[in-house]
Amino acid sequence: QLQLVESGGGLVQAGGSLRLSCAASARTFSNYDMGWFRQDPGKEREFVAGISRSGSGTDYADSVKGRFTISRDNAKNTLYLQMNSLSIEDTAVYYCAAVAEASWALARASMTRSSGMHYWGKGTLVTVSS
Repeated sequence: QLQLVESGGGLVQAGGSLRLSCAASARTFSNYDMGWFRQDPGKEREFVAGISRSGSGTDYADSVKGRFTISRDNAKNTLYLQMNSLSIEDTAVYYCAAVAEASWALARASMTRSSGMHYWGKGTLVTVSS
């Protein structure tokens, strides 16, 4: 069982930055590929970024490429999402999630659909104002 707790959300002006964190409960954190997802009310949850268990592989949604950076610290059981140049369209609840697959390629495939993830946090709200 892996418990995930997000933090770092809040209110920020357009053009600003935020760093989200996701603390994992188990020392098996390094056994999981991790992802960030977001959901706006009335919309489906969407993939934002993913990272392999070692941190060597990353993947991003086109909408955040060049602005967001996903990283992890396996010694601290923590996942991060650095968000720069935020826009109003980035307003959403952000969730971290974990998946255990045989390869990074399979994990990336799982991340294309939120139902493919094995564990979820409860989310942190990011609000970007104009």
